[in-house]
Amino acid sequence: MEGLRDDGDLGTVHAPQTLWRDIHPDPPDPGQQPGAAAVVPGLPKAAGLDVRSVDALDIVRADITAAAEQDGGTGRLVDPRAVQRLALCTQAVDGGPFCPVRPPVLHDVTGDGRDELITALDVDGRVSELRVYTVRDDGSITRILSRRGVLEGVEVAAEHLAVREPTSNPEKVSVSDYVWDPDAGIMNLTELTLDECPTLKTGSVPCAAVRG
Repeated sequence: MEGLRDDGDLGTVHAPQTLWRDIHPDPPDPGQQPGAAAVVPGLPKAAGLDVRSVDALDIVRADITAAAEQDGGTGRLVDPRAVQRLALCTQAVDGGPFCPVRPPVLHDVTGDGRDELITALDVDGRVSELRVYTVRDDGSITRILSRRGVLEGVEVAAEHLAVREPTSNPEKVSVSDYVWDPDAGIMNLTELTLDECPTLKTGSVPCAAVRG
């Protein structure tokens, strides 16, 4: 027969304790927000509003160089080593065998029927600078997402861009889902979840140990 019952001492419930309640970070200086959209300077207008009309490596080089100058080596907008890494790229179509810029991917993530450019610059064997660029109606090329991280995986579907990164738990990866925000003019983070490390399913090394 159902009724009230005593489950014993369940312990004392404590409210969360807020640490360092009176200490807050300073707001970012103007132009110092990594997620903010920015027109890439020094580039020609995209012919026919097609991002393919401008060399992908030229876009990355112009953006990384401008960001490095803007943040003055603080690393807030771009890893300070990125400009030196770009020096490894040659004038070859693909940047040469030592170029750290990943092959560009074209995909419409804004829903306007025009492809965006998705690429990344590998700073070292682990950290990368992920970038997404779009073409505005005036032909200017604009960065709409910048993200530094350990790119365990990057997935694109419809107008979503998911970035998978290792966590301190070798069995879990964090998944950041970015979606185009027309009001802000950027790819905005809309969801952050945890997922099982895919390498565990294949018996290979845990995500946290993966390099590259």
